[in-house]
Amino acid sequence: MPSIKPRLTIIVATDANRGIGINNTLPWHLPEDLAHFKRTTTGHPIIMGRKTFDSIGRPLPNRRNIVITRNAQWAHAGVESAASVAAAAALAGEGNGSDGDGDDEAFIIGGAQIYAEALPLAQRLIVTEIARRFDCDAFFPALDMALWQETARETHRSSPPGSDEAFDYAFVTYEKR
Repeated sequence: MPSIKPRLTIIVATDANRGIGINNTLPWHLPEDLAHFKRTTTGHPIIMGRKTFDSIGRPLPNRRNIVITRNAQWAHAGVESAASVAAAAALAGEGNGSDGDGDDEAFIIGGAQIYAEALPLAQRLIVTEIARRFDCDAFFPALDMALWQETARETHRSSPPGSDEAFDYAFVTYEKR
């Protein structure tokens, strides 16, 4: 089977302190971000840690789900496993579609440890930057802006139904310099 090296893209939502979660859940309710995530990742492999997979509870549809785990015996229907980010990226590059070709882009979707391991390997970041602080116990690594360049930004305001707790957020794309 042909093998290609897919572009690794990290997709993440962070609060004003780079917080990404608490107790393996999202600390905010932002349906617009979930819709953005679905639009962006559908049709591509997604790579995540086992705890992130457990928090989702099932393979995400219309995406090749690859879970990184240290447990070689771990298995789940509809999911492939790998021992590291590099191994997961290689797996994403292997033939998997009707044309036998691997995918040209794979998305790293969390959690914190996987983001830290993937950051040096990633070529692009798609970050939902939420302009508010939330109670978090997991964080995205600080970006070295000498290595990353912002290439796109879409600013929005949340509109939680029945709430006056709206906040600003932006979908921001960074490319490795």
